[in-house]
Amino acid sequence: MARRHPKRSFLEQSGALHLHPERVRAQLFERHRFFDPVDKVQVKYEMLRAHALDGRSVVRLADEFGFSRETYYAALAAFEERGVLGLADGKPGRLGPLKLTEEAVQWVRNLHRHQPELSGRKIAERLAQELDIEVHRRTIERVLASVGKKNG
Repeated sequence: MARRHPKRSFLEQSGALHLHPERVRAQLFERHRFFDPVDKVQVKYEMLRAHALDGRSVVRLADEFGFSRETYYAALAAFEERGVLGLADGKPGRLGPLKLTEEAVQWVRNLHRHQPELSGRKIAERLAQELDIEVHRRTIERVLASVGKKNG
């Protein structure tokens, strides 16, 4: 009986196994052994990099890397929120505990109450500057969305 390659087993266990590597037609993956189309995280990362650094079209990149435009934008959002770990498949949602203490949540709510025009991004920036707590803007937006649910 043939043994599975350890890398394939690892990729499968970590949610990084690309089930359709044949769809990847990007030249990097055809020319260099370093680039492995079976590694979905690497494929997504290279797709994001090609747009961010080379300015290549999302439509063209999605096609070359074997994904839809929607997958590109979902990968970008996941990467911005969780880094490379966000590119692996897995359960949606937070991977770890929420970084905001109840005091920080109150600080966010108070700031929003006094300056409702501030965006989630601006509040996150202020939180980092004033309380040295770094969170993604979506975390702030979720906190503010929960205010209406609790009060409504």
